[in-house]
Amino acid sequence: MQSESFKEHIKNIKATRWARFGVVSAIFFLWVILMGNPWLLFLWLILLDIYITNIIPWGWWKKKKGPTRIVMAWVDAIVYALVLIYFVFAFIGQQYEIPSSSLEKSLLVGDRLWVNKTIYGARVPQTPIHFPLAQHTMPLINTKSYLEKPQLEYHRMPGFRSIERGDIVVFNYPQGDTVATKIPNPDYYQICHELRREGIEKPLEYIKANRGMFGEVVWRPVDRRENYVKRAIGLPGERLRISGDTVYINGKAVPEPENVQYNYIIPVNGPISAEKWHDLGVREEDHGGMPSRNEMAGFSYYDVPLTAAMKAEIETWREVIGPLQRESQSGLFDLGGIFPLDADYGWTRTDMGELWIPRRGVTLHLTPDNYPLYERVIRTYEGNDLTMRDGKIFINGKEQEYYTFKMDYYWMMGDNRDRSADSRYWGFVPEDHIVGSPLFIIASFDQERGLFNGKIRWNRIFANPNPDGKNMRDK
Repeated sequence: MQSESFKEHIKNIKATRWARFGVVSAIFFLWVILMGNPWLLFLWLILLDIYITNIIPWGWWKKKKGPTRIVMAWVDAIVYALVLIYFVFAFIGQQYEIPSSSLEKSLLVGDRLWVNKTIYGARVPQTPIHFPLAQHTMPLINTKSYLEKPQLEYHRMPGFRSIERGDIVVFNYPQGDTVATKIPNPDYYQICHELRREGIEKPLEYIKANRGMFGEVVWRPVDRRENYVKRAIGLPGERLRISGDTVYINGKAVPEPENVQYNYIIPVNGPISAEKWHDLGVREEDHGGMPSRNEMAGFSYYDVPLTAAMKAEIETWREVIGPLQRESQSGLFDLGGIFPLDADYGWTRTDMGELWIPRRGVTLHLTPDNYPLYERVIRTYEGNDLTMRDGKIFINGKEQEYYTFKMDYYWMMGDNRDRSADSRYWGFVPEDHIVGSPLFIIASFDQERGLFNGKIRWNRIFANPNPDGKNMRDK
């Protein structure tokens, strides 16, 4: 009887329903191919049941009356919305807010961007079970917004183009795999580096013993790490060197963004008003309100990031009593603490290299000299057991002199060069960390202004977030 009723059910399905099922199935199979995961084919059985077999009573609540129907209608709408948001955020794009000044004046603190994930090819979620509106932590309840299992292999759908020099790129923070939850900045590895400098031989044990200061130490999958945004300066297979703040790629100087900023020491005879700083385009966080005092030199000064145009204007101010000097040339600040943290190459943020940026499929001769540069790439990003003993390098238990890289890597830097945590401090960005590129600015809010006092930057809405990108590429 049941068999006969099922046959009758199939027989009575209208041709239009079969047609819709065929179209949806074709789209689904194309999606599975692009995803590169044949296990997803099992989901087709759900489509088959929804359109054809109707074995599972998906809409059982529609026959109910009263509170049950009302509640389930809301649940159905919310689930549908979350699923739609999940797919849009995973494969098309998502909103991202600029939290810091590392890319000023290209991108301002408070800019809200729409990040295009299709341009380089949408990355298939490696942590597929997660709440779509939270990166790694659920708001209010402060729990993980994802399940660590299953973890899928890295796969990227076809994109429109590859990353080019000058692109502003959103990516997952490479050193965000391990996090001391109460101190996200500096990152866990920088904290460990500083603790070792202070004589603490086992920094992890020290951090765990001082949870009140550092919080819990947690591990995060690649796609659940913090999102960063920087400018692509070095591409896979290129040789990079920085000399006197100028970046050289394969021996050729890279053009700077028009509004690149450097920190300047500004000697003054007294405080400069907050309004004057704001009109110049300097945030309160950057100028600090009151000038600092150099007792040995006997003058007060501000240490402020400026573009060339801003520098020219500030030199005319009556409060400025002497020539401006680059912070990096003043001798007042330590320029160290850069990549690779635990190796002494004598590099600073203004002078470093030469180093080679890893490229997929290219083999590198490993030596004790270059081991610190590629140690994290080989061990952490590409998942190998790596050690060095008595000057010999062992990969997965075997002595090796050569290594062939599995992924492309990039060198990322901010336009606000002296106030940017970028590749100079933590090294290469792997291709599996790439999220996308900003398409346009959705909205922009000045955090130092009130609602009726210029808080909304109307002139930045729908603006191009990267007007300087093409100017930095090789002609």
